[in-house]
Amino acid sequence: MKTIAGIILLVAAPATSNPMIVEAPSTWRSLSRAARFNPLASVGIVFIAIFVAFALLAPWIAPYDPAFIDLPHRLAPPSTHHWFGTDELGRDILSRIIFGARISMLVGASVVTGSLLIGLLIGSLAGYYGGRVDRFVNVILMNAFLSFPGFLLAIAFVAFVGPGIFNLILALVIGGWVGYARLVRAQVLAVREREFVEAARALGASDLRILVRHILPNMIQPVIVQGAIGMAGAILAEATMSFLGLGVPPPTASWGTMLNDGRSHLFDSPHLVIFPALAVMFAVLSFNFLGDALRDYLDPRARIEAGL
Repeated sequence: MKTIAGIILLVAAPATSNPMIVEAPSTWRSLSRAARFNPLASVGIVFIAIFVAFALLAPWIAPYDPAFIDLPHRLAPPSTHHWFGTDELGRDILSRIIFGARISMLVGASVVTGSLLIGLLIGSLAGYYGGRVDRFVNVILMNAFLSFPGFLLAIAFVAFVGPGIFNLILALVIGGWVGYARLVRAQVLAVREREFVEAARALGASDLRILVRHILPNMIQPVIVQGAIGMAGAILAEATMSFLGLGVPPPTASWGTMLNDGRSHLFDSPHLVIFPALAVMFAVLSFNFLGDALRDYLDPRARIEAGL
């Protein structure tokens, strides 16, 4: 009887003794809980997916050529043929908004990537080495750039070198890297004195290995959140620069250029302004919602409170 009981226990044990299989929540379940905890993040992700699809599949999604001029149907209101109406040259507004998503997504991603790379490099060096390097970067270099508003610096740069998408991206990167550098510097200063960093240094690890393998993975979370929120700021900055005539030159479709073209018809054809403004608003709000959701999801305290 003891032998039979032992065999029964041995066979039955694996069904309940592995908590990783039975009790551990899956990634999908964790994400679904996060979506229920922050429904605005789900809305933001949906709109971001729509804008990314517009940017990647614009030639196949847009119903008309965004540069096609149809003067007999200029300033047409929204209808079944033109869902968002037409502008003062008869161009389809929906098609121009879809193609305008290409410019906004490209400029936003390029500006955040460029600013983040420069900020990571300069902020890591200043925070890790400290001393004279930190004083030069923090007191002289960063304060010199912060003494000028980043947007005014971008306007001056584009006005000097001329409009164009590359010049626009470069101008926004020049005015935006300082915020990332200050954030990275503060995070590196907090992490570099931790025990695992001291242990790696005692084992003879190089400065590059310590920064890349030990410090960077432990301070990247707030940088990711800042990058998501920075996308919203970059999209808004691109629309503003294009509105002022310092963005991509016509006839390239841009949300800011569409707003500038439609302001003279604000009262007789308000759809020329309403739909591009809604596109800018939804894009900016979506990335702000995503940034807030990432901040809560990557914060252990917020995850515990939400039961994630």
